[in-house]
Amino acid sequence: MKILLIGNGGREHAIARRLARDTAAHDLHAAPGNPGIAQLADCHDVPLTDIPALTALAAELAVDLVVVGPEAPLVAGLADSLRERGIAVFGPSAAAARLEGSKSWAKEIMREAGVPTAASVTVSEAEGLAAGLDRVNPLRDVPFVVKADGLAAGKGVVVTSDVDEALAHGRSVIEAGGGVVLEEYLDGPEVSLFCVCDGERAVPLAPAQDFKRAFEHDEGPNTGGMGAYSPLPWAHPALASEVVRTVAQPTLDAMRAQGTPFVGVLFCGLALTAQGVRVIEFNARFGDPETQVVLERLEGELGDLLLAAATQGLADAAAPTWSADSAVAIVLAAEGYPASARTGDAITGIEAAEREGARVLQAGTALDGGTLVSAGGRVLAVVGRGGSLAAAREQALTGIAQIGLEGARFRTDIAQRAAEQEATA
Repeated sequence: MKILLIGNGGREHAIARRLARDTAAHDLHAAPGNPGIAQLADCHDVPLTDIPALTALAAELAVDLVVVGPEAPLVAGLADSLRERGIAVFGPSAAAARLEGSKSWAKEIMREAGVPTAASVTVSEAEGLAAGLDRVNPLRDVPFVVKADGLAAGKGVVVTSDVDEALAHGRSVIEAGGGVVLEEYLDGPEVSLFCVCDGERAVPLAPAQDFKRAFEHDEGPNTGGMGAYSPLPWAHPALASEVVRTVAQPTLDAMRAQGTPFVGVLFCGLALTAQGVRVIEFNARFGDPETQVVLERLEGELGDLLLAAATQGLADAAAPTWSADSAVAIVLAAEGYPASARTGDAITGIEAAEREGARVLQAGTALDGGTLVSAGGRVLAVVGRGGSLAAAREQALTGIAQIGLEGARFRTDIAQRAAEQEATA
């Protein structure tokens, strides 16, 4: 199958690497790609913002399938443009991608579908922030949750017990021309579940958990994600099927009924509260860094699964199967991330890390005269795999210790508590 992968980050490198493991020999192309993806695919220097050029590239290559990784091209209508040319695409239309592009609209869909989620209020003027916080957190005895209504690359959310910080974040978003969604705080562990959707059906992948805070012990500012692991030894075995029944399928049904069928990945960000599963947010694409661990464990043919979803064929597709192994991803972040990441520093040690058995997936990288350098905040994800979470953690930590990048940092506690719980059980 000839496949065009859209994107240039760690999620796309993980997808490319997993497609390369399919038994079928794919002819893989990427736009624009990154130095890691270029080792697996023919890369084309087409910007993610140029929808006509990306569409023309897919037509020129005569691809069988386009897989769209990032959210911004989806919200901008890339999938619509491709479908108008008769090209099969794994990714939702611009209308359906509003599930991620507008948190307030996603809340409306959840209410219509009866999906359990946090109580919320949308505010578009700074004068309404304090009253809005009081509506969702009247006792002010739990943290405040303030979210930018639009796309924010995973960094538009502030969860804080400091009301002044909550108000300041809300004001900054509104002053920049956006709205904010103020939410009830949800207790309990968080889970990420990807559902592959063909507009009518949702097929769940393996649950994962990521770590949003920048520093050890879940301290510091929110980031796009500092690590992830799968499986979740503490989660109920029927969690995925419950989420499909109570969250994903009702959402698909509601969207299809209003003429916006959802094709692609419905990323369900969940809280397992004392009252049951609650949706924190929806995304309209694979999440990063959870993709790195979920696809590491996926067995069978990824290309066939994505094509079946893109062509409304999931009813006849083989169900995903999973390795019994565990996978842990640890993100190496540039100095200053997430506030202002330093770029342009040389990266060394990837080959040494992979000799230790780790898989190194590139996210924020570039080539400078033949030297691999940092080009973003989250630079690499180092994935370890093993028969237990402890073994996978050890491999990831051993691998990331081989990497050289001046000023870089990573969390050493990714999946640590889950590994200890697994060992106790």
